[in-house]
Amino acid sequence: MTVEQATLAEKINATVDAYVNLLNSGTAEQIADLYAATATVEDPIGAEVRNTREQLVEFYSVITGMDERTATLKWKKIAGDTAVFEFTLVTGTSGMKFEITPIDIMVFDDEGKVSSMRAVWEQSDLKQL
Repeated sequence: MTVEQATLAEKINATVDAYVNLLNSGTAEQIADLYAATATVEDPIGAEVRNTREQLVEFYSVITGMDERTATLKWKKIAGDTAVFEFTLVTGTSGMKFEITPIDIMVFDDEGKVSSMRAVWEQSDLKQL
C-alpha cells in the first residue's frame, strides 16, 4: 500500500509509532519532519506555544541530546483526525535519570502530518530515578 492509498487513521497510526521510535533513536530534525509546516506544540499544556520548525528542533534537541533515552508507548487511541496516546520517556545524562509519562493529544492534517500537539503533564510528574 502506498502512502496515498493509506487511510488517515493508518497515516496517524504510523506517525504516532514513528514519533515514539524517533524519541528513542532519532534526531530532533527527524521528529520535526513529522509536523506540518504550520504546526503548533504546547508541551506541557499552559507552556508557551512553539510554532516554527526552528522552535520544534530546539525543543526536541533537549531529548535527542541526552546520553540515554527510552520511550515506550503504553496505549493509543485514534478517532477522526486525532490521536491520544500515553508513553513513558526515561532520559539520562551526567549520571542522572528522569522519567515522565505524558499523554499527548495530536491533531493531524490530511497528509498524516501533525498539525497540533498538546502534552498533558505537570512538573510533579517528572520523577528522578
